[in-house]
Amino acid sequence: ENDSIFFRWLILLIAAINIEAKKKPSISKFLPVLNNSAILLTPSLASQCGFSMKIDHLGNAMIYTSLQNCFAQNVKDEAFTTAFQLRFHGSQLAEDEIYQMAETCHYTAWACREIICDHNYMEVSVKRAAPDNYVLPKNPIPEARKRPIDAGFRMTTITFFTPAEKVMKVIDAQRSGHGIANTPKRLVLRSPKTSPETYTQNVAGVPMLVVKTSTVFEKKWLVTRIDAAAACSVFFTADTITWYLPRRIDPLISFGQPKLLEVYMGIDGQRLDAAEIEARRYSLTVTDTYIISVIPIGAVGGYYKSHVQDGQYHISYTVEPMIEMFWTEDATHEGTRYKVFFPITTPLLPRPPQVTDRTIAAERVFKLELGYFCPDVALVNITFPSEVLSVTECRARGINVLEHMSPNSSYKVFTLEVPFTDPVVQQTSQEGATVYSLHLVFGLVVLDDFAPFSHAAYVQATLENIVPPSVSGGCDYQNFYVLVKYGTQGLNFQTAVGKQILTQSLAQQYGFAENGTHFSFIVDTTCHYAVELSSIKSRLDVTLRNLETNTIIKEFSVACNFISSLTECFPNGTMTALAVKLESVPGLNPSQLTLRDPTCGPTYSDERYAYFVFTGNSCGTTRKFLPNMMMYENEISLPDELGAKRASNSEEPEYELKVSCYYDINTTYAVAFQPRQRRNEPYAENAKGQLQVAMRLALDDSYSVFHRVEDYPITKYLQQPLYFEVELLTPASPEVSVELENCWATLDQDRTSRPRWNLIINGCANPVDQYQVIFHPVWTDARVQYPSHFKRFEVKMFAFAQDQEDLSRQLFVHCDVMICDARNPLGGVCNGQCMNPDNGNKGQRRAVSDEDKFNHVSLGPIRIS
Repeated sequence: ENDSIFFRWLILLIAAINIEAKKKPSISKFLPVLNNSAILLTPSLASQCGFSMKIDHLGNAMIYTSLQNCFAQNVKDEAFTTAFQLRFHGSQLAEDEIYQMAETCHYTAWACREIICDHNYMEVSVKRAAPDNYVLPKNPIPEARKRPIDAGFRMTTITFFTPAEKVMKVIDAQRSGHGIANTPKRLVLRSPKTSPETYTQNVAGVPMLVVKTSTVFEKKWLVTRIDAAAACSVFFTADTITWYLPRRIDPLISFGQPKLLEVYMGIDGQRLDAAEIEARRYSLTVTDTYIISVIPIGAVGGYYKSHVQDGQYHISYTVEPMIEMFWTEDATHEGTRYKVFFPITTPLLPRPPQVTDRTIAAERVFKLELGYFCPDVALVNITFPSEVLSVTECRARGINVLEHMSPNSSYKVFTLEVPFTDPVVQQTSQEGATVYSLHLVFGLVVLDDFAPFSHAAYVQATLENIVPPSVSGGCDYQNFYVLVKYGTQGLNFQTAVGKQILTQSLAQQYGFAENGTHFSFIVDTTCHYAVELSSIKSRLDVTLRNLETNTIIKEFSVACNFISSLTECFPNGTMTALAVKLESVPGLNPSQLTLRDPTCGPTYSDERYAYFVFTGNSCGTTRKFLPNMMMYENEISLPDELGAKRASNSEEPEYELKVSCYYDINTTYAVAFQPRQRRNEPYAENAKGQLQVAMRLALDDSYSVFHRVEDYPITKYLQQPLYFEVELLTPASPEVSVELENCWATLDQDRTSRPRWNLIINGCANPVDQYQVIFHPVWTDARVQYPSHFKRFEVKMFAFAQDQEDLSRQLFVHCDVMICDARNPLGGVCNGQCMNPDNGNKGQRRAVSDEDKFNHVSLGPIRIS
């Protein structure tokens, strides 16, 4: 910096710190250069020659050098050049990497006396002229008294006042660590603050370090003496860092009352104007006795540093204020510029780390904040009761560890997020709740000297075992029966039945009953019909919603099949049809419906449906020929006069139901007969019999090892694959095959119990199941002689019903098994084809009744975990 009496460099050491290797970049050597020769700068040489350096909390180096240092190139006391080398070592830097620097500063505004108090030395520079200091042995010459000291004079001795006089040769003083220089116009004296030739003097109640000298110059028979003194303050109070500097520094005043002309305050050698002082909350006050500067602890311009003492975390605050004064003395009118740099570090202050628990139990994650630290602190590891994890290992495991600066401050904060499901979290059960606890010890280190310290923490969170509300129910031919359980939160939800909110009046209509833990109601099936393919279903939807957010808590649907199909077609030409009152036409009276012939009304009707029986040549039935088929068609609707009246008085749509039956035109039936044998010869007659069938559960898809009978009940997990095998046990012809008609699951051993979850329907996988049944082929092996005697299928552990609350209990699996003759298949599953109407088989019929052809097998119980 120009226009200043010292050089100032800021060396930013920007390099990553390897915490595990404990390495960081640092200056290994400081080598000033003089006449192209680099000299290693030791601490004693630095104080003798006017060099000082400090390292801030970020590891950056700040170097100060006197303009008149030992190695400066001085041009007429106006231009000064200093060059030096810095050698670095540390992570990411090659050993002894050299960085060269050189700077030239100009300074011409010399006062008669310039005094510097720096970190490690005191320096005084005086004008090299002594109008009143000539001492002539005899016969003085008046003209010589006004003559400045020229280059012919040489320094011989120097007297230190300690305060007693101590005379030393100049060469001896330099060997003792003092810097003494005779520049073209000035005498420079520099003494280390720790030099034996310094002493402490109380000035206006402030202890000050003083160095006071008198240097003798000789030239032939002429002798002259130049006095030089420096005094530096060493006093401050640590409460707010209040620095007192005497306004009159007696050791520097010859006599009379000095006149203070200028006072400046600064930080790190930089002057601050009044606005900057106010913005930083500093203050500078000049009284009759003192110059007082006040700096709040933690203010801008200083920095905090971390320390470890007795295993505990401490901090200190360091700031380097500067006071610059300029005064003149009445007797000589010569000015003195006084500049003091005073690095101040507060005593160590204990700063125990704080753990802030920001856990929200419902989120099932511990959230902790650990602070507050200076930026020179790093988190190394975390010790849990069962293991020690580094920060990297924590993150790989799903434990989130972050570090960031706290808002509106320069403190570092570490955040930790540990899921409740992590093994380091302990769980204990209480009545109606689960307590999650976490013990841990944070392992930290101060990066400057890698001093370790730790902080233990314990947190816990209690999570109420919340049971959400649930809905269950069933139905019969006339009514839906619905049961709603409150769960642990009580009746804090809204219930919708179909599209209507369950109000008080609607609840009374539905026979609402409540007992404090649940309520039930009954809904007539009349207005909840739904037509599905060739059958009729009555379905009721119940929805539970959160009162505050209106989000759905639970959805439930219950549906029942009617015993009759919509349309049935009989071989003798008789047709039946069922017309149902739908929700879209609530005002319909089913008894008023007719076929095309208005005289053909329903055979039976009530308020919900009308049942028609008619033939292909009656009631307006029409016939139409199709390729290989004949179609008989009729239509159910209201008579014209009633339909017109309803259309004029109501916005309800018209009711119209088409009825169709299809018959094959060219069909060949095979008929077999056997003549009765003579009475005196034995003969066999056809008879009904039951073949033995068994169902097993395999351990895997190899179907080689099966669960034994004594293993039941067995436990399986949701969506875990279950491998079922059905086998015909009774020896039979290879022409006989086993086919699966229907398979389903129930909660009870009774195969007809409700609820029921369909797995296989008419030989096919349930089409509405998200995880459909997978059929496995059977091959001949040591156990399987006839593959046609086996059927194998795979089901994921009731994933189709995993949201059903009732599945917390055990389940049973049932199958209807058909034994088929491959030489004379009757159709349907015996032909290896599904009976799903989507496959176009809705006209097929089997030749024997269900009870005749089915074998029934069951397996269980299977517990769900």
